[in-house]
Amino acid sequence: MLKISLSIFCILFSLQSFAQERDSLAFKNGIDRPSVLSTHHFGIFSSRINQNFKITPAKQKVLSINYTSGNTFHPFVEAYLPKDPTVREQQRQKIWYQRDFNFIDQETTPADYMNIVIDAIIKEFRVDYNFAISKEHEIGISLRSYLITKGKHPFSIFTSDETIEWFHSNVAGGEDPFGRRFYGLNQVNFEYLDRNGRTLKLDANAFFIGGIEFNHFYYPSFLRNENRHIYFNIGNHIGINTSKFNTSLDYGISINGIKRLILTNKNEFNFGIGSSVLRKNFINFKSDNIDLGNNTLLATLEGHIEFTKYTKKRNYNAFGINYRIQSRFNKKEEEGYYKLLGKWREINGGWHNGVATLYKALSDWSIIYTYGRPNYKLSLFLKQDMLVNNAPDFQTGINLSIPILQK
Repeated sequence: MLKISLSIFCILFSLQSFAQERDSLAFKNGIDRPSVLSTHHFGIFSSRINQNFKITPAKQKVLSINYTSGNTFHPFVEAYLPKDPTVREQQRQKIWYQRDFNFIDQETTPADYMNIVIDAIIKEFRVDYNFAISKEHEIGISLRSYLITKGKHPFSIFTSDETIEWFHSNVAGGEDPFGRRFYGLNQVNFEYLDRNGRTLKLDANAFFIGGIEFNHFYYPSFLRNENRHIYFNIGNHIGINTSKFNTSLDYGISINGIKRLILTNKNEFNFGIGSSVLRKNFINFKSDNIDLGNNTLLATLEGHIEFTKYTKKRNYNAFGINYRIQSRFNKKEEEGYYKLLGKWREINGGWHNGVATLYKALSDWSIIYTYGRPNYKLSLFLKQDMLVNNAPDFQTGINLSIPILQK
């Protein structure tokens, strides 16, 4: 895998020969935002929307490759969701870990049932190709794929179990707060039984194409204020999911705003805020897709602050902070009456997260550094979830973008 990655990067760097004329490039076009989407174990099987904080369509075609690695850990947990309204109301009166719902059979105590266990390093490989079709319109095509790994060194230096447990033991969080060592390090255990009785299972080194996405962005002139440096764009998004677990089409829309603040030394701050909503499984291409959450709409709110410092040669270093929050995968009302079962006596905490986090909004912070030149941009980022929900716990990524001059 390392040799493949190095080969890809060598090929991409060789494309610099197509981009030597600086004056023809749209340089520093708003905020540099690589794909910082989380490697969530449900999210990887559906489309999700990357907010767009550019000011105008790129003047040249742009090819980019994005690699990210995230550590996800959820011990085995079972969930019963009673169907009887009277039983549901009884369970709502109790704290979730004190609920006494006792499932016997579907006739006497009807209930939905599901279980899940996730322990893996999930790696995403995403290739994007963007090009303008007019002064105000841009098309983007993305292909995303995934690799499920154990995360052994040296292929997952920052996201491996050893690194994260070393951090917990020596820096913050306490000794093994979620039971990784109890279950064993460097393992793949990825299995989910949905409420319809269908199973999603992946083994170590499983690789699959997640899907292809088509994005259209409109940069309307009537929403631009050049004097105040305020810009907006509107996006339409179609995602075709191609894995055997979810073969479907998603549709979404987004809106993004950017405020540019140019300093006296010609360095700049850029502030971005964006929101999107995605209709999952707008069209199902088969009837036995896995239930990846009964919330059909995924809404997202995102904020981004970036400072850019230019060098004497007018290259630049950009430092950004991104905050992203996404709506829950499952309907919140079920959180009020579900009954969870797990090995809570054996580990310190977090045994319930595999199900519980499906009913929580997912929020995370990303720190992004970008080095930009006229003929390429290289971005590095670190992502940390803010609810300690391990979905994923910690994530890193790298992105390389190259504009391709038209002849």
